[in-house]
Amino acid sequence: MASPTTTTKPASKLSGDLARVLPHLQLDEQGRSALAGCQDAVEALDRLERAGLLIEATRLVAHALPAREAVWWACACSRHSAASGTHLAAEAEVREAAEEWVRKPTDEHRRAAMKQAETTGFGSAEAWAAIAAFWSGDSMAPPEAPKVPPQPHFTGLAVAGSVALAAARGPAVRRDGRLAHFLASAKDIAVGGAGRLEAEPD
Repeated sequence: MASPTTTTKPASKLSGDLARVLPHLQLDEQGRSALAGCQDAVEALDRLERAGLLIEATRLVAHALPAREAVWWACACSRHSAASGTHLAAEAEVREAAEEWVRKPTDEHRRAAMKQAETTGFGSAEAWAAIAAFWSGDSMAPPEAPKVPPQPHFTGLAVAGSVALAAARGPAVRRDGRLAHFLASAKDIAVGGAGRLEAEPD
């Protein structure tokens, strides 16, 4: 007699070390209360969503995902809310540089992403995704200089900033809906999916 087929739930790539992530969530009293007694990042994400603390939930994801997945997620979010138009070609190039680092995380691609971010003045979701890629390396100094390692949480800070900027573009009424889409994308990425988001209609 054949044994029943069991479905194994994919392991989440969200870090189980919630204590490492918590200091970067900027939680108020409501947020701290929502996470009281919480044991891991997956549970914390669920609690924050149920409490309606969506921006705090995106910060958690930004710090809890591994660097490559987090940068890829930031790129997906920025692509979702990016306006169309040839005047935004430079920002698209920045995002593509960050995505190239995700595909092939070499030091050359990491530094190329930062160079692209510099061309746009660090004011866009795309630029901060690229900065996140750069901060994922072993040094913020030029290649010929002594190494200056970034702090471990820098990538998460840049990803969180990128996602917040992507959510805030254009009409404010779109923000919460975007954040819900972004979190769905993050959860897909966390279990090995691509987390792709369709571009918003103009």
